[in-house]
Amino acid sequence: MTSPHHASGVRPVIGVDAGTATLREADHLIHRLLDRLAAPEGVFACTHLLRTDERRGTTVSLAVPGPDADAVWQELVGMLPKDTGLALADRAHGPDDAVAGARLAAAAPPASGRAVAYPGAAHLTGTVTVADLLDRTAVERLVVLGAPDARLAPGTEVLTQDHVRPEWRDGVLTLALVPAAGGRLAPFEVPNPTPCCVDHA
Repeated sequence: MTSPHHASGVRPVIGVDAGTATLREADHLIHRLLDRLAAPEGVFACTHLLRTDERRGTTVSLAVPGPDADAVWQELVGMLPKDTGLALADRAHGPDDAVAGARLAAAAPPASGRAVAYPGAAHLTGTVTVADLLDRTAVERLVVLGAPDARLAPGTEVLTQDHVRPEWRDGVLTLALVPAAGGRLAPFEVPNPTPCCVDHA
């Protein structure tokens, strides 16, 4: 059964290319945007590596519930610097090169992307169980590196380190885990080298 947190349905995706170079910068950008936007619940905000002849860096996508997409678009146009590229369906705003990066970001989810903000992410602090992680967040699949077919008991503990970044894989929000001490698990991506700023914790 799909819970209200899970990523079913089609959501308009806004691509943003603000010239961020690293995942850390893109994480900070996402948190700054979500702090300022009147964004509805249920937003998926992802980072995307950008590798083109013109630029190497990261871009961001915001997948929002359909009725709210226009309002979020207008807010972004009004708050971001003029050299930022934005893309939403056939709409574009900003310099051509930045718009090109934004279009790539907008086209990525749910085939790919590293999720920074997603429904239920606020629950992922401290230690949680596998059952809670799957039931209370939009994460739909857990994989253990080195043991992709492992069946995880619902009570298995996951040490979140307050930094859980699942990825879209073929339309499924998937979290990669690694074994940790005491028979527990932990996210593959650790807080360093891409820690989130403490004022967004």
